[in-house]
Amino acid sequence: MKQFLLAVFCLLLAVSAAHAQSGYRVKSGDTLSIEVLEDASLARNVLVLPGGTFDFPYAGTVRASGRTASQIEAAIAQGIASNFANSPTVFVSVVSLRPPVERRDPPPPRTMSVYLLGEINTPGIREVSPGTTFLQALSQAGGFTNFAAKKRVQLRRTNPKTGAQTVSVINYKALSRGAVQNLSVKLQEGDVIVVPERRLFE
Repeated sequence: MKQFLLAVFCLLLAVSAAHAQSGYRVKSGDTLSIEVLEDASLARNVLVLPGGTFDFPYAGTVRASGRTASQIEAAIAQGIASNFANSPTVFVSVVSLRPPVERRDPPPPRTMSVYLLGEINTPGIREVSPGTTFLQALSQAGGFTNFAAKKRVQLRRTNPKTGAQTVSVINYKALSRGAVQNLSVKLQEGDVIVVPERRLFE
């Protein structure tokens, strides 16, 4: 009897959590868990970028900010539908919210948020001091994984006034050898560093 009551209680908790998520509007900085029933290889966690979007295989760039999980599911399903014989079944859930900046008395020095994604040892959002450089941010994130394409590191920057995004490709290997003289490129609020996976023989 106790086991039955415990099972019912757990079920009620799960239903309650699902109901709470159903009305939540996703924000930049949230982490989403995505699963496609028909293709387990597409399962992954994604970070919603400052522009309110994330990238997903076959679907490209998907808008998430301001949408519910069910709306994001529909957008992904539509984007990947051409790769499946039947309409794919997509599940999206919010696994973590953007962590708030910790405040103390007296308040800490002003910080800014930058995003590090891809083949980095500790990817995610980092709060860094103004003036932090590209190389310093990579170092603070633990550097690259063994699969990093160090010659093709992307620095994505969004203009806060126009929303236009510029993408700079940086050759980290050349930087580390001193072959390129922009070692001190300084990051700005909302910058995104993306380290792609290296190709075979790269």
